[in-house]
Order: sequence, then structure tokens, then C-alpha cells
Amino acid sequence: MNALRRGWRLLQLPLIAIGLSVLVGSVVIIASNWLVTGEIQPGLAFEAYRALVEGSIGSERAIVNTLVNSMPLLLGGLSVGLAFKGGLFNIGAQGQFMMGALGSVIVGVQLRDASPLVAIPLALAAGMLFGLVWGFIPGALKALSGAHEVVTTIMLNFVALAVLAAAVNGPLNVEGSASPITPDVGNAALPILFGRNGHIGLIYAPLMAVLYGWLLFRTTRGFEIRIAGSSPDAARYAGMSPKRLIIWTMSGAGLLAGMAGATDLLGTTHQMASSYGTTVGFDAIAVALLGRTSPIGIVLSALLFGALRTGSASMQIQAGVPSELVGVLQATILFFLVASPVIARLFRIRGAKTGLDEATTITNTYGGEATIR
Repeated sequence: MNALRRGWRLLQLPLIAIGLSVLVGSVVIIASNWLVTGEIQPGLAFEAYRALVEGSIGSERAIVNTLVNSMPLLLGGLSVGLAFKGGLFNIGAQGQFMMGALGSVIVGVQLRDASPLVAIPLALAAGMLFGLVWGFIPGALKALSGAHEVVTTIMLNFVALAVLAAAVNGPLNVEGSASPITPDVGNAALPILFGRNGHIGLIYAPLMAVLYGWLLFRTTRGFEIRIAGSSPDAARYAGMSPKRLIIWTMSGAGLLAGMAGATDLLGTTHQMASSYGTTVGFDAIAVALLGRTSPIGIVLSALLFGALRTGSASMQIQAGVPSELVGVLQATILFFLVASPVIARLFRIRGAKTGLDEATTITNTYGGEATIR
């Protein structure tokens, strides 16, 4: 019973934020239609959301597509969540995601004719390694020089984009192709377990959420990460090393984001164009915040965002509402989460966890950038 109360206190404000964002989205739909046609059609919002739900969970194929779209978001959300727990803002999940995809395609292309038992683990491991390295860099810079991870990870996002484009336009490019593109990864593609595209990532991504929870709440290292993230001075007093924890946490976050990129490429696209682009790394920030960095919360949040991604096309085709409305919904969800103390007062909610404490890591560092030791 106490567990149910704690769960409800944790979930009620996110649920209210989602409900309010749906109302805002309805206003946007009705208002934009009025500006174009001059007619007010309240039923258009209902039709749009009906198409969105039907396109995301209305059939077996839609459900599989939603799950497939949710898995990279889940892994990316765990990446951002792990950094938040350590008092760090991993806004570089986007770059780590792209480097993970690049690492997996490099190895996957080389092993495309090898046995899947060899090609798949090595390609996936390469993506994780590339992401880990891309997370290690800002972690080491912060630990050794005090450079803020927000600045360095933003810079590395652009570097990752440039490295990816250079690789695809150069050594990975298929000769004679109309536009730069890599070969197919062949046997390194993730095996399909059910449906048209239900790959094995649907199994190991949720397992990573379990591992994430176990690490943070059942291990000494997880305890150190949480203590250092909430009270660096207490961590130092207890004999912990903030430097090592910064590097360890950012490297782990990079590994998870790299796994997300590898899962997306090996499970869905199977090859990479020079214009390979996705917002998964940035959406992962919203996933982690909506899920309050808890394992179960991140899983549920990733499923919601995956459903929005999947159903957006159906919404545009059936209701004529642009798929960009999904971006409006995601943005307003975050807006209402940030404003949760105001919402709690308006709705007279008591005992709920208000505010986004994790967002303070944008400006906070371990006891000051110049005193990390």
C-alpha cells in the first residue's frame, strides 16, 4: 500500500502534465485549422488523437512499431538519467548516439558476410565502445580541468556529426551510389523475433533498464554516484573521489547512448547515409525528465514518446494534422513538468514530488569547477 502511494505521488504530476499538453495540442489543432480554412472544428482534435492512438497501438503491426521506436529512446533516456543521478547534464547523448551508430556500421559492414553469432555482438559492442569514448571525453575534461559538461557535450555533438559525414562520404561510401551511403550491414543486422521488424533489441533494452536500477540502488558504485550527485562535499568527506565518479558516470552514460545508436542502426536502418539524422539523443532528455530518472518511469516515458513517433504519420494521413504536432506535445509536456510546483498548487496536490531537481545540474558542478578533486 505504501508502495502504491509512493508510485502515485511520483506519477500524478507527470500524468497531469501529459493531460494538459493534450489540451494545448487540441487548441493548436483547432486554431491552426481555423487560420487556414476559417472554420472552427472542435472534432478535428478528437479525430487527430484517435488517428494517433490507432496508428500507435491500433494493430499488432502498430504495437511492434511503437516498441521498436521506443527502444532507442529507452536506452537514451537511461543514459541521460544516469548522468542526472551523478549531478551531470548529458546533453551530448545525441553525439554519443551518432557515434554509436557509426561504430556499429563500421564493424557491421566489415563483418556483413560473417556468422551472425560473431557479427552482431561485435557490431553492437563497437557501438557501445564508440559511445563510451564519446562520453569519456567530456567526463575527463570536467574532472581534470573543470570544463562544464553542457558546453563540451554540445561541442562534441557537432564534432560527431562532422565525423559521421566524413566517414560516410569517404571510406564507407558505396562506389557509384547516387548519394553517399554505406553498404548494408548484412549478417550484423539484429535478428527479427516477431512481426516485420520486432528485433532482439526489444529484449535487451528493457533488461538494461533493470540493470540501471540494480546499479543505482543495489550496488556500492550506484550509491556513490547518487551521493556525489546530491552532495559532493559529503562524498568527499566519506572518502569518495568525485573525479573518478564523474569520468565513470559520463562513460557509462555514453555507453548507453552508443548502444541506443547501435540498436537503431543494426535493428532498423541497416545502413547509414551522410545525412543520417535523428532527434533520439535530444528526445532522450525529455524521456529522462518525464520519467524522473527512475527505471520504471523512463520505460513508461519511452513507450509514450515511441507511441507518439509511431502514430504521427497516421495522424497526418487520416486527420490531415501535421506530424510536427508531436513536437508540440513533447515540448508542452516538459513545460508543464518544469512548472509542476505551480500546477501542484493550482490542483491542490499534496505530497507530490514537484519540480525537476535534475535540471539544476545544468548549472551545478561538483563543489565548483575549480575545486573538483
